[in-house]
Amino acid sequence: MTIHNNDLLNTDNDVQSSDSIDSKSIQQREVCGAGEGWMAEIKEGQTLRIIDTEGNQAVDTLFISCADTAERYSATDTLAQNQKLFLEMGSQLFTNKDRVIATITEDTCGRHDTLGGACSCESNTVRYSHDTYPMHSCRNNFMHTLATHPIAQKYGLTVRNIGPNINFFMNVPITPDGSLAFDDGISAPGKYVDITAEMDMIVLISNCPQLNNPCNGYNPTPIELVIYE
Repeated sequence: MTIHNNDLLNTDNDVQSSDSIDSKSIQQREVCGAGEGWMAEIKEGQTLRIIDTEGNQAVDTLFISCADTAERYSATDTLAQNQKLFLEMGSQLFTNKDRVIATITEDTCGRHDTLGGACSCESNTVRYSHDTYPMHSCRNNFMHTLATHPIAQKYGLTVRNIGPNINFFMNVPITPDGSLAFDDGISAPGKYVDITAEMDMIVLISNCPQLNNPCNGYNPTPIELVIYE
C-alpha cells in the first residue's frame, strides 16, 4: 500500500529527515508500506530522498531512462566507473550505455549495496529452505508493480526491464574468502539518501519484505519518499 501526502507517517524522525527541504520545492511525498512496491517519474535535476523511517530497512531500487527504456541502471558499469564496491555520497550511477543516470548527492547512512541483488522466491529456497518459496520477495514486488502501475503501462515496461539493482541502506560486506554476507544494517531511524536525476528517469522500488536474513531486522518497515527540486 502506498500512502499519499495526507496520510504521511507523523514521527519526529520523519520531520527531521524532511525539514531540510523547502516545502515549496516538494513535488511528491509518499510513504511506501512495509514490503510493498513503488514507482515514480523523476525529471532531470529533481532529487529523490529515500528515508529509512524506522531504521534497518533495505530498499531495492532500479532506475530506467524515460527516453529509452532499454537503458537502465547497471551495477557493473557503476562499480567499474566509481572504482568502489559500495555506493556512497558522490557516487555516480551509470547505465548499461555507460551514461550517468543519477548521482548520490546527500547521504546520512554512509554506504549502500549494489552486489546482493533482489531477493526472489527461487533465491530464498537456495539460501534458506524450500518452505520459503511462497514468501513475498522483491522480485515479486518488481513484477507486480511493472504489471499494474500506470507509469509502467505508459512506458510499456515489462519484466525485461528488471536488472541488477541497488539496495539502499542494506549491509552486504565482502568476507575474507570473497563471499557476500547479509549482515545487520548500518542505518538508523530517520537516515536518508538523496539521488539526483541526471536525465529523466523512472524509479522502481521494492521496499524489501525479506524475513529470512537481518537486512530488515527480520521486521520490514515503511519508508518515506520525497521528490523535490
